[in-house]
Amino acid sequence: MERTSTCAGDPNIGVFCRVFDDIAVLPPESPEEFKQAVRTALDVELVETLVQGSTIIGSLLAGNNKGFVVSGLATQDEIAKLSEHREVMLLTGTMNAAGNVILANDTFAIIHPEMEKEMAEEIGAFLGVEVLQKSLGGVKTVGMAGAATSKGLLVLPRSSEQEIARLEAFCKVPVGTGTINMGSGLIGTGLLVNAQGYLAGSETSGFELGRIEDVFGFLE
Repeated sequence: MERTSTCAGDPNIGVFCRVFDDIAVLPPESPEEFKQAVRTALDVELVETLVQGSTIIGSLLAGNNKGFVVSGLATQDEIAKLSEHREVMLLTGTMNAAGNVILANDTFAIIHPEMEKEMAEEIGAFLGVEVLQKSLGGVKTVGMAGAATSKGLLVLPRSSEQEIARLEAFCKVPVGTGTINMGSGLIGTGLLVNAQGYLAGSETSGFELGRIEDVFGFLE
């Protein structure tokens, strides 16, 4: 099975798509080749919509199998489309690019360290998860700095051993470091992963794919 792809020639596929265990949310104008790659690699139903009129779904949408947290600038039609699949929470205020500032699975959420504590707690209650506010390897936009499933968490190599130990104690899943697209530490920009499989940006090396398979438990 093909494990790498682009979205209209762009290897930063995590910017344009947000994946969950049952669905993937992506722009309607995504190339059919990309849609098929996502559907096949991740075994998901496709939900086609924009968010606030934009194609950068991965930057504007976060959540888990319980709910979506989406930019407060999303339109009513976009919210209605998303509501067909999950409950929806709107992220208001200046820090509203939900996919950039939230990294979540079904048991935890790591949230931008400078988000208001009350808002972070509200997100945790909505998603039904424990919340940790911190950066990852010094990167505050945690949704772009890592990727998480129920089986593992992959973060950028600048994360220290102490940070990884703290993350493992909090997240209670294996935590590993890696890169995407030939050395990028912004894992979330180039990786789509769920419990069933993964799809990485086309520039991702074999070694980088091996790290993804190791951390998320796909090695046989």
